[in-house]
Amino acid sequence: MFEVRIHGRGGQGVVTAAELLSVAAFDEGRHAQAFPSFGSERTGAPVVAFCRVADQEIRVREPVVTPDALVVQDSTLLHQVDVFAGLPRRTATHLSTRPSRRANSAWMSWRPDSASAASSPFRRPTSHASTSGDRCPTS
Repeated sequence: MFEVRIHGRGGQGVVTAAELLSVAAFDEGRHAQAFPSFGSERTGAPVVAFCRVADQEIRVREPVVTPDALVVQDSTLLHQVDVFAGLPRRTATHLSTRPSRRANSAWMSWRPDSASAASSPFRRPTSHASTSGDRCPTS
């Protein structure tokens, strides 16, 4: 089973992204589920959504604790939520940031096995899969 956890804020499309990923997997003939978790329903509130993709029926109905892929759509959450909680060592990570002038000169590259992370949910390599998120500015 391939599990994805997506962090963001209300209104950024976190729930929609998880739903689209699960629909794409379903269209490929896989079993998939997507569901959100959030507190107050308001724009800007922290939101987390989960997606699972598997070859067999998915009977698990709980939040993804140890994801195979992590997406953080708002870097300001790093100061509010422990987005890296439960990450296994080889988790593919995409962190959306706005580089500051200071951070432009120093980049730390996070390179999990991008090829297998891009191909595992859909059984074939996907050359268009985003690997730009493998970079995170250092301060």
